[in-house]
Amino acid sequence: MTRLIVAAGGGGDAVAAAMLDAALYGDGDDQAVILTYAWDRLLIDPVPGPRGPDDFTGLEPITPAVWQVPAEARPIAPAGSTLPRLAAELPHTFALIDPRQGAEGVTRQLEELIDHLEPESIDLLDVGGDALARGDEPTLKSPLADALTLAACGQVNAPIRLLIAGHGLDGELPLDDLRGTLGPLVHTFTAKDAEPISSVLEWHPSEATGMLAATARGVRGTCEVRDAGLPIPLTDESPTVHAVDLDEALSRNELACAIMATATLDEVEALSREICGFSEIDYERNKALWLKEQSPTRLDAESLLPALARFEAEARSRGVTHTTFRHLTEALNLNGTQRDDLRRLLIDSRPEQYAAPLWRIPATT
Repeated sequence: MTRLIVAAGGGGDAVAAAMLDAALYGDGDDQAVILTYAWDRLLIDPVPGPRGPDDFTGLEPITPAVWQVPAEARPIAPAGSTLPRLAAELPHTFALIDPRQGAEGVTRQLEELIDHLEPESIDLLDVGGDALARGDEPTLKSPLADALTLAACGQVNAPIRLLIAGHGLDGELPLDDLRGTLGPLVHTFTAKDAEPISSVLEWHPSEATGMLAATARGVRGTCEVRDAGLPIPLTDESPTVHAVDLDEALSRNELACAIMATATLDEVEALSREICGFSEIDYERNKALWLKEQSPTRLDAESLLPALARFEAEARSRGVTHTTFRHLTEALNLNGTQRDDLRRLLIDSRPEQYAAPLWRIPATT
């Protein structure tokens, strides 16, 4: 028998799905199949929006509509993807969500995969909780992927459990709003649970799943994330996983309800603009144009460390205790492609500030 975990938003949700599978079921030979988008940040994939099967070589068919991404698969340039490397480093099977035919297409993929696998359990996993958004929240930034998987799961004739891990860690919904929607506690992640994905988080750019793993290891405080420097509280609630009634989530999520009959991604985007006031793919399109105009800044300790000291002093005055390397890269006016080099330089020079996978802001100079 097989387990199926649907990574609601792709990206870091797929990594968290691997951690959840190990935590709940152990790390034996019967690993879950993880169904996920190939939708990465622009520093990984400079092409806006999600990738489909035509954007890869080396995929393997599971069903007529569902493809596996093995370690040998490669995205076709200029596209990029973290999925082949995840497949190489983790023991799970990664299957690709293709959103190009809207909710109808994702529903068909789910139905085919369920018929093929006959899974003993199906979980829809969202890190942060934006699957529970109404659509009008001013802090909402990326509702489309989660709404699309929620809409598809709501139309499948199979029992699917919706799980919210690390509620509030993506900074998209107010914590008080989220707490009122959560059902029973399913699990609280520990340092042992985070160990199977520790090597992945050394390179994977997900901020929410990175904070989820850090809080599982005991990190507490306030973490500054994203290009805007959003403060995220890291509390005892952060490493928890709660069940939520899927039908209640679907009735709450206006975008998910509206897109259930969509047959193209363009339709989904149009409804996102209408209901939420934006499409995050538009944001990616605009940012991709801006990034093309940026030239890399020279990365050396002599110029970097004074700039880091200024950033840390300002962050400390805001009550910030940690940050992500993605945010540090942008705060120091570096190109996104320099994130890994920055990370290595800082860890080598100040290893005591590395609170894996976050960077700790010292309390004093």
